[in-house]
Amino acid sequence: MTALELRQLRKTYRSRGRPAVDAVRGIDLELRSGELLGLLGPSGCGKSTTLRMIAGLETVTGGDILVGGASVVGRPAQDRNIGVAFENYALYPPLSVAENLSFGLRARGRRTRGSRDDIARRVAEIAERVDLADILQARPAGLSSGQKQRVALARALIREPDVLLLDEPLSHLDAAQRDTTRRELKRIQRDLGHTTILVTHDQEEALSLADRIAVMKDGVIQQLGTPYEIYDSPANVFVADFVGEPAVNLLPGTATGDGHVRLSGTVAFALPLKVAEGREVVIGIRPEDLELSGESGVPARVTAHEPLLESGIATLSLEGVARPLVVLTGPEARLARDERVRVTADPALTHVFDAETGDSLR
Repeated sequence: MTALELRQLRKTYRSRGRPAVDAVRGIDLELRSGELLGLLGPSGCGKSTTLRMIAGLETVTGGDILVGGASVVGRPAQDRNIGVAFENYALYPPLSVAENLSFGLRARGRRTRGSRDDIARRVAEIAERVDLADILQARPAGLSSGQKQRVALARALIREPDVLLLDEPLSHLDAAQRDTTRRELKRIQRDLGHTTILVTHDQEEALSLADRIAVMKDGVIQQLGTPYEIYDSPANVFVADFVGEPAVNLLPGTATGDGHVRLSGTVAFALPLKVAEGREVVIGIRPEDLELSGESGVPARVTAHEPLLESGIATLSLEGVARPLVVLTGPEARLARDERVRVTADPALTHVFDAETGDSLR
């Protein structure tokens, strides 16, 4: 069942004396009931603007937003039954955790907010769900960043929203807190089954939490798919480059007509598909899909090697190729600067993009 649908959603900002800015450019999107969708992209791509339009905090220039099949465009935010947890938590400092959680319920009309006992019961239930039961009387100033984030999440959930919106929910947490809170967030979302949109610029968050990911750039969804589809079959150069750590190796070259792409006079890699001779392409090879060999493959020179606990990162120079090549190595690898090696790539794992449009040719 479709819980949320965006139809050609657009947002244009206009101001006197300045050109109009198209922040969101005709987004079409459907979320299934209980699904967690990641809106992933760099700052300024339109993901937060999209979230704010869904929440009713930003006016819509064009298109439609349907929740449960009914349009909510034009309805005030408080009448949309959409929960939002903001990046900056937006907690009320003078109020206790319990009072922060109940604030939205108490602000409702008498018919919908329930009795004091009903509100107290719901506060206790949601506090137990998100591990806040022991700090209900504490105030925000005395909470850790992780606790503040859980309060913000619980306050959005207590309203039993039709759709839950999370705006960069983990951005203020340190690495250890992020890992813990991410696991808790996924557990809570799965347990409660809320249809959720997670806005983030952090690919690790999106890949680990989302059922599907919409990668955005310049107000347009570049690709929509599962985390595996986004990572293994990027639709264009932007998606390939934005998703993945270390970043994908993107190397321009010319198809030879015999199943290879030539990067320079002496360097060529095999292609996974037929490409017309002379066509300019960009190949993308992820660092983990390259292997070092002492006997076969493309000759290269080591310019740097960072040995890490579980794997290493080697930077190679290919003769006549301006861009360096990054390769993941095993923990046992010992590579010296200027050492000569050979590198091989599995054609089946090589991505091929049109040099002019950037679109995938696979």
